[in-house]
Amino acid sequence: MKLAARVSQVTPSMTLAIAAKAKAMKGEGIDVCSFSTGEPDFDTPHHIKVAAIKALEDGKTKYGPAAGEPALREAIAAKLQRENNLDYRPEQVIVTNGGKQSLYNLMVALIEPGDEVIIPAPYWLSYPEMVTLAGGKSVIIEATVENGYKITPEQLQQAITPKTKLFILNSPSNPTGMVYTPEEIKALAQVIVKADIFVVADEIYEKILYDGATHLSIGSLGKEILERTIVSNGFAKGYAMTGWRIGYLAGPVELIKATITIQSHSTSNVCTFAQYGAIAALTGSQDCVETMRQAFAKRREVMYARLNAIPGLTCPRPDGAFYLFPDIGQTGLKSLDFCNALLEEQQVAVIPGIAFGADNNIRLSYATDMETIEKGMDRLEKFVKSKLG
Repeated sequence: MKLAARVSQVTPSMTLAIAAKAKAMKGEGIDVCSFSTGEPDFDTPHHIKVAAIKALEDGKTKYGPAAGEPALREAIAAKLQRENNLDYRPEQVIVTNGGKQSLYNLMVALIEPGDEVIIPAPYWLSYPEMVTLAGGKSVIIEATVENGYKITPEQLQQAITPKTKLFILNSPSNPTGMVYTPEEIKALAQVIVKADIFVVADEIYEKILYDGATHLSIGSLGKEILERTIVSNGFAKGYAMTGWRIGYLAGPVELIKATITIQSHSTSNVCTFAQYGAIAALTGSQDCVETMRQAFAKRREVMYARLNAIPGLTCPRPDGAFYLFPDIGQTGLKSLDFCNALLEEQQVAVIPGIAFGADNNIRLSYATDMETIEKGMDRLEKFVKSKLG
């Protein structure tokens, strides 16, 4: 069978591949410590589940608008105004099947063959693949550990060409956990406005911050940057709703209308009764979010201290999300070989940095229990010491 050429241009997700292998080993009865997937180990908060159950009982089981339930679009617009100082109306919001679909819809609606999309590296692994599927070209800017894995305004300016259409800004970041300061966001916004390009702000980890770090939505800085800003977000990380598959995109009306058209011919509406759970997430108590954040903060401290105590590994302290991104260069192994050997020899699952554009690093998620973290760090230390001799 001859498949479409676009398929061969896309790399399968290494995150899902490693996670699947780890699950298969667990299924065979092997004790695996998995730090592979970015999925909170908490259950979805009770009041969110209750709202979805009530929606089921009330018969919210039919087709709904492709753009999302009106009440949810209104709740999202209100949230963006209240929490992020973003002046979006409900018609500027589309509800999608997870944050991932919001970004895919965006790429299909905005990017044409030959358009360039600027992506700082390390990056979330699906960004370049989505650009490729849309026919665009990814322009990668290296964000160094010396600069906290953040790019400078000068780097952004130098990467912009007449073909540049979009800049992807992910803060807090997957995979590094870095967070741009308000001053850094303002400096990037000046470059974006001057160059008259669009920026998509992937803010899926906005609620998971530490040590007084502040999240500033770039579109809140004024009318000129708001006109060029698209916001991608969702409920998976902050509310432990990964399997619910509810995300959203907010931006200029013309763009959102285009993504609604795309969605109407691909997936149609997001699961109707699940959207009522999302409404409860936004309008109900936020104490559950803070409880999870505090747990992540404690786990971060333990894993950060353990990693940096292992000879041969170095790792900066993340300010957000729930990942650590240590450098493994001193071991002499590249990331894929390191991860495969670690899983085989010590039954610890982590993600190779090459998936994120950084082959001397690995990504570990601390969205898991403390016992697994302690056991996994013991095994990782043993593994690294064996490679260093």
